[in-house]
Formats: sequence, C-alpha cells, structure tokens
Amino acid sequence: MGFQRFCSLICLSAALLVLLTGPGRVTAGDIVHDDDLAPKKPGCENDFVLVKVQTWVDGIEDEEFVGVGARFGTTIVSKEKNANQTHLVLSDPRDCCSPPRKKFAGEILMVDRGNCKFTSKANFAEAAGASAILIINNEKELYKMVCEPDETDLDIHIPAVMLPQDAGATLEKMLSNGSSVSVQLYSPRRPVVDIAEVFLWLMAVGTILCSSYWSAWSAKEAALEQDKLLKDATDEVPSIKNTGGSSVVDINTTSAVLFVVVASCFLILIYKLMSYWFIELLVVLFCIGGVEGLQTCLVALLSSFRWFKQAGESFIKLPILGAISYLTVAVAPFCIAFAVVWALYRTVSFAWIGQDILGIALIITVLQIVRIPNLKVGTVLLGCAFIYDIFWVFVSKKLFKESVMIVVARGDRSGEDGIPMLLKIPRLFDPWGGYSIIGFGDILLPGLLVAFSLRYDWLANKSLRAGYFLWAMFAYGFGLLITYVALNLMDGHGQPALLYIVPFTLGTFLALGRKRGDLKILWTRGEPERVCPHVRLESTQESL
Repeated sequence: MGFQRFCSLICLSAALLVLLTGPGRVTAGDIVHDDDLAPKKPGCENDFVLVKVQTWVDGIEDEEFVGVGARFGTTIVSKEKNANQTHLVLSDPRDCCSPPRKKFAGEILMVDRGNCKFTSKANFAEAAGASAILIINNEKELYKMVCEPDETDLDIHIPAVMLPQDAGATLEKMLSNGSSVSVQLYSPRRPVVDIAEVFLWLMAVGTILCSSYWSAWSAKEAALEQDKLLKDATDEVPSIKNTGGSSVVDINTTSAVLFVVVASCFLILIYKLMSYWFIELLVVLFCIGGVEGLQTCLVALLSSFRWFKQAGESFIKLPILGAISYLTVAVAPFCIAFAVVWALYRTVSFAWIGQDILGIALIITVLQIVRIPNLKVGTVLLGCAFIYDIFWVFVSKKLFKESVMIVVARGDRSGEDGIPMLLKIPRLFDPWGGYSIIGFGDILLPGLLVAFSLRYDWLANKSLRAGYFLWAMFAYGFGLLITYVALNLMDGHGQPALLYIVPFTLGTFLALGRKRGDLKILWTRGEPERVCPHVRLESTQESL
C-alpha cells in the first residue's frame, strides 16, 4: 500500500519534529521577577513587576503601554480603581540628570535614559514635586532599574517605571501636538489559577485518552485477525507474521538514546537560526503533519458510520500514492484548506483554535504509528526525555545566559508569537493576557507509555481496575497538575513538564508491575503470552 507508507513517512517526520521541539512548557508574560544578580538592600528591595501605563489624550482613553517597575521607590498599586489619572509632562533637561528647571505639582515626569544613575533621576524628580517618573529606555527592550552597590541616597518616595523606546516615542508625539496627556500606573496581580489551565489540562489528558483507546483497539483488531488466520491456515504462519503491523513503527533502545542527541542538535539549530523565515518553515512543516493527522482522524471517525463505511472500504489507485480510499480523497481537500486558512490567519485572536485542532490530530495520529514495544524502551525514552527537558530549560541558562527551551517556545527574535508545535489557550481572566501553553512532547512522550499500558491490558484481558492503564492515566494527570502548581508557585516562570510527569507516570508503572509480578514480562516482551488458536484446538480435541 504505497499511500499508507507515504502517510507513515509524513507522520514519522512530523513525530520527529514534535519530539524535538515538544518538551518544555512556559506561559507568556512573567509578572513578578526576582534577580539574584541585583541583590536587595534597604531602600532598594522591590520585586521587578510589569506595570500597565494607560494613557488619556484630551480626556479620551488612548493607548496602553507596558513597563517595568524599579527596584527602588514606592510600589505600584495593584488595582486600577486605586490608580489616579495624573498629568504627564516632559522633563527639562530631558535626561533629568540635573534638577529640572521648574517645579511640578504632582505631575508624572517623563525622562530619557541618559547616562546618570536611575536613583539620581528619581531623587531630582521627587525634589521637583513629581509624583512618579517614567524613564524611556534607548532600546526597544526593557531594562531592570537597580541600585549601585555603593549607593546610599535611596530614600525615594515616588514610583519609577521604565518604558521601551517605541512607547516613549508615541508618548512624546502625543505631547508635541499640544494635547493634554494623562497616564495611570498600576500593576494588576495575575490570578492564582486561570480557567485556561483547566481546559489545557483537559485537552492534554483527553488527547492521551483518545489516542490510547484507538491504539489499543487497533492492536486488538490486529491480534484477533492474526488469531483467525492462524486458526484457518496453520501452514501459513510464517507468511502472516507481520499481519496488521505494516504501518506501525516500534521504537528500540538505540533510537530512544539517539533522541537526546538529535533533539539537542535540532533545538540548538532552531535557537541559532530563530528568525521570521525559520518560523515560516516550521509552520509549513507543521501544516503538512497537521493535514495528514487531521485526515487520518477524520477518515477513521467517518468510517465508523454506516453512511461512509463503503466509501472508506472502496479504493482508487493513483500514481505514486498507490491505492487510496474514496473517503480519503473526499476529506483531503477540506484538511488542506483548513491548514492553509490557519497558516494565513494564524495571528488573529482566535487562531489558537485551529492550531490546537491540527496539533491534537497530529499527536493522535503519531501515537497510532509510533509505539514502544516494552517497558524497557519506554523507560529509556522517558528517562532521556527527562534529562533533555531539565537540561534545556534550566541548565542551558548557565551556558547561553538564557533558557534555550523557553526562548524557542516563545519564538524570541522571530517576530512571531512562538513556534506552532504547542497547544495553547488564551488566559481569559488574566489582566495581562497571554496564553497557557504546553509542548507536544509533554503529551506525546508520556502518551506512548500510557497507550502501551492499555494495549497490554486489552491483550491480557485485564479489567480496568486490575490493569495498568487506569493508574498510568491517573499518574499522568496528577503529574501535569503538579506542573501547574509549580508554575504558579514560580510566578509564571517556564517549567519543564516532564520533570514532574515522568517520575509519576513511569514510577507508578514500574512500582505496580513489580508488586503484581508482571515486571519481567512488561520489561522484555511487552505483551502477555498467548496460546496459538490451533494449539488450543488440538488440546481441546485431545481432552475430548
């Protein structure tokens, strides 16, 4: 079947891309950030917080900017209703590195970055009667305003906020038009739990649940078909050894170990080449895998209805692709159109829905093609992924001055909102917006083990409670829940989900297998021993 092999090749390529970019999880928009490189001391002990700067021009609400609060000065109010609208004025001199030429009556002073200390600007502004100071950076990025080690004049009683260069240019343009400009400064707190995290958890668990049952059903159908052939024609056993497995690829220990090396090289490649065109390339690859995944899922779903069953079982032979069902031919244009529309409009606010549909379909399809044959391979694969995830999220900071995994996931330096190999949901009740996201690998890699557990249970005729699937599924869900708890405890800083998921999922499986005495079979064979039908038949005849 040429088309099946073609589809398998596409999905395997997509699987490699998913596995190489999947692990690692982060949410956009860290609000509170502490920095050991900028130690606290009396008068200079604020956390670095993002600050909303809402503007009004001639009494009409206008643009909103985001800045960062200083280590010194008074803290920013957290509630919008407690923040006052205050008149904004330009400093003279512009950098406020010397006392302003006139006094103020509680206005907010906007100054340039200049070459003097941040605390000097704040002291001069406060002495001139300003109620706050906005410091415009000379770059598009924000800069942490800290205190010098030898500074002593830190008794500052006004808040200081830094804005990026482009925000400063917009504000200056507003002021140069002779308009009356007012600003409001506040730093709203992010909710402890956002509903987006709940839905993302349900999506991840639901994807593995569906994938596992489909994989187990396929394996059981293949086993029943093989039993039937063995029973009807025992002399043809050698020729039917691989029945039902032509489109399934089993991972071995060597490929599991190579995963870490290849994945690391690919991640570094993305990190170094991160740009607009490279993200575009990843989008194209994601669309190809998503089209195949969506097509496979739709064909399988529609084939279960009697109205489409005949179309799914009737084939047409096409050049290169070989035999393709009529149902596949009918579904393919819709899948291609869906992916193309998403790619063209992926920057709109609701594009995350299309990305999640393509992503989930791709993950489910990959879990039908790529399988772990036993617990030994699963342990090696997840163990390697565990090390990979921790290294590139945490340890890479020491080598590259930033977390490589987080930079790649966010799509920094590319002008895009992250790579497409993520499931994402907007943070609906978060005043800062952003997305809760999870990498494909955090679903797919543990999903391989969970799917293996259900295949084993069905082949061993184990009940849900006596089997391994229920406990593996519970362990995955609990591990992902712990990831969210750690994420919120770390103030939204990126967390490697496999750091928590692997110990729970793999540990539960190993402990339960040892307790029940199945560990040896799970570790080596990966499936229960089954008596051949013709042997059972002969035994029955002898007993009669």
